[in-house]
Amino acid sequence: MSSTPSHDARLLQLQEWLSAQAEPALNVATIRPASSDASFRRYFRIDGADGQTYIAMDAPPPQEDVRPFIHVAEVFGATGASVPKILARDVERGYLLLSDLGNATYLNRLSPDTAHKLYLDAIDALVLIQAQSKPGLLPEYDRALLHRELMLFPDWYIGKHLGVTLSDKQTESLNKVFDALLANNLAQPQVYVHRDYHSRNLMVLDQGNPGILDFQDAVYGPITYDLVSLLRDAYIQWDEEMVLDWAIRYWERARRAGLPVSHDIDGFYRDFEYMGLQRHIKVLGIFARLYHRDGKDAYLKDMPLVMEYTRKAAGRYKALAPLIVLLDELESKGESVGFTF
Repeated sequence: MSSTPSHDARLLQLQEWLSAQAEPALNVATIRPASSDASFRRYFRIDGADGQTYIAMDAPPPQEDVRPFIHVAEVFGATGASVPKILARDVERGYLLLSDLGNATYLNRLSPDTAHKLYLDAIDALVLIQAQSKPGLLPEYDRALLHRELMLFPDWYIGKHLGVTLSDKQTESLNKVFDALLANNLAQPQVYVHRDYHSRNLMVLDQGNPGILDFQDAVYGPITYDLVSLLRDAYIQWDEEMVLDWAIRYWERARRAGLPVSHDIDGFYRDFEYMGLQRHIKVLGIFARLYHRDGKDAYLKDMPLVMEYTRKAAGRYKALAPLIVLLDELESKGESVGFTF
């Protein structure tokens, strides 16, 4: 039972909409927060008359649009992956009623004892989705989008978070690294890409594990993207040997499923690392933006791990090494003005 703030007009409107649903019948008085995310979306859990729980999504227009969520739920659901079922919708007002995949996230359940099975389940689900990919159903993860994501790093992490303006020489050096990343990313085979396939968006299920959430930004793009989201997770870290082992197991399963991954494991792992660096650079920019623009400081504590991933990946490849030089320059400048990574 939860009290509803009288000023929360959208929540009151959501409750009225839920009350009007005949099937399933809901006990609207039981509505309570289920989770929120880095966007304007909110999720509420509500009890049904049948003894089950359900999830109500509040995605306020114009900031949010539920249509991509509905579309990707259909696309991913058709592959046999476990995604929420959409039981009722009000597209204009931004409300959805969903089946409940529970509250046991991978992040909360992962441990040295559970990790291997959970990650293999997540890898199997990923291969299942990728093996049924078709062009034309999801937006293209094209050069423009990949580059726009990379630019979050100089704009928000360097410029806003560190308060540093890059010199022309530094900008040129960074752009060369970006070009090397984009050339690799765009040359990779294309499949369905969730874009946030990690421990906060995967739910532990008794059957059909994992449950997959937060897929509304899915695109058609590089095959290693979701694997690197999973194994180089911003919220939990594993030893390099374990990451390599899981990556090889994915590669073996992907080849058996007929996916067009490199026949050479070294080439595949290089693609994995280049894709990972694109993602890490983007995430540093996103975390900085969430803090400085949106006032969400919880992500600051996750920056050091993402920076560690960034440095390790860049340090292993000659074409990416200029990024290490730039980071060293920024770090020394940051320390002199009181900034830390």
